[in-house]
Amino acid sequence: WCCPMMYPFLQIDGDTEIVHSEMQPDGEVKVYIEKPDAKDGFHHATCFLPGYRWEDISGFSDEEIARFQEVLESTAHLIIEFSQQGGFEHASGL
Repeated sequence: WCCPMMYPFLQIDGDTEIVHSEMQPDGEVKVYIEKPDAKDGFHHATCFLPGYRWEDISGFSDEEIARFQEVLESTAHLIIEFSQQGGFEHASGL
């Protein structure tokens, strides 16, 4: 998919951002994780829900991806809900 609208979802460890797309016609939601890195610029990874398909992982260790997998598994229901409602801010009325 070209350029889906991305919505902020969660910030963890102080500087790691998790954002998600709106739900696509095929039912998938793109989740993008990035973290600034002084040496590399940014570390990043993409995960597609609901299948937890990881792509384009750069700079993150296997342990970090495993932790992100746990975070996504515990919040996927929210991400999927928000992806259908224009993100958290729209869904919550903020």
